Parts: sequence; structure tokens; C-alpha cells
Amino acid sequence: MEVILLERVAKLGQMGDVVSVKTGYARNYLLPQGKALWASKANIARFETEKAQLEARNLETKKEAEALAEKLDGQQFIVIRSASDAGALYGSVSTRDAADTATEAGFSVDRKQVALAAPIKELGLHKVIVTLHPEVTAEVVLNVARSNDEAELQAAGKSIQELAAEEEAEAEFEISELFDDIGAAQLDDIDGDEAAAAETADEEEDKGEETN
Repeated sequence: MEVILLERVAKLGQMGDVVSVKTGYARNYLLPQGKALWASKANIARFETEKAQLEARNLETKKEAEALAEKLDGQQFIVIRSASDAGALYGSVSTRDAADTATEAGFSVDRKQVALAAPIKELGLHKVIVTLHPEVTAEVVLNVARSNDEAELQAAGKSIQELAAEEEAEAEFEISELFDDIGAAQLDDIDGDEAAAAETADEEEDKGEETN
């Protein structure tokens, strides 16, 4: 089925191009979203009549998108989720979650503008593309962590595996110190017992000498 594009559509064409697409794609996406018209003679003639207005509107929305992209690009948003020690989420982070997090931070982002190849299911830093306009995109980072403290460490460049290794090493160190303290205490007890025994022996020896 042929349609005429009313705006640039990625991997499909530019505004004014007449392209062939699957009927379902046109009916379910391009036409309802106002991105295209059936390429009938009447619609092609209509496009030519309205072309100047469409281009002007596209330029205006593009400028607005570029202004937003300049502020949004490179932003990092924290998403707190429960996860296992191995970093696997108990659930996932979706395009809606990404859009809501960005919106809460003061950026107007719709979930349809967020591109995720698949829902995020692991802790860590995840790059996400936000399409603000057919010709303007921004890249943001979702910092998915179990706490704000963990998010700060991840932002500093530490992975969940490194954090787990550090926690394990710290626990082992504390256990080692505990055993050292116990060992030292036992040695002190032994030394104390030996000293007491020696003192007792000396006292008994002194008593024996006095008796003689």
C-alpha cells in the first residue's frame, strides 16, 4: 500500500515521499499518528497545497525539540527497583517507567518517544534514546539501582559485580579481624593463667622457706 509521508519517518523516508508500506503498518501507526496519508491523487494534491504550512510547522516543532534535546541529552535518571544480589530485577523497567522518571525530573517525555530494544531487567547504567522529533533525538541514562547510595556508586563507575566483591571482601576482613581479636584474647587469658600459676608457686615456695 502506498502512502505519502507528512513528516520524516525513520528508515522509511522524508516529508513528501510516496512510499510503499504494509497495510497494517499504515492503518495502525502511520495514519492514526498523522504521519502519512493514503497516496491517492486527491491526497497528493492536498499535500502539495499544504506543503508550505507543513514545512513551517515541522521547522517550528523541530526547533522546540532541539531546545529540549540540548537540556535532556546526557541526563541521568535514577530508577529504584528491588533486585537480587546478582543484579537481576524482580520485574523490569519499561518505556513508561523511563518517561515517568524523566517527566518527574522536569522534562516532558512521552513513553512513545522512548526507544527500548527490550525491557530493562538488570541493575546498572542503561543508555536510552528519546525521539523528540522525527529529526531530533536525545540520549539519556537510566541508573537502575536498589538504593540512592547504590545509584551514586554506579554513577561513579562501579558495577554491581564490583560492589558485591567489595562487600564480600569487607565482610571477610571483619571476620578475620574478629578471629584475630578472639585469638589475642585467648592468648591474654593463657598468659594471665600462667602468670597466676607462677605467682601461686612463688607464694607456696616462700611459705615453705618460712616454715623451715
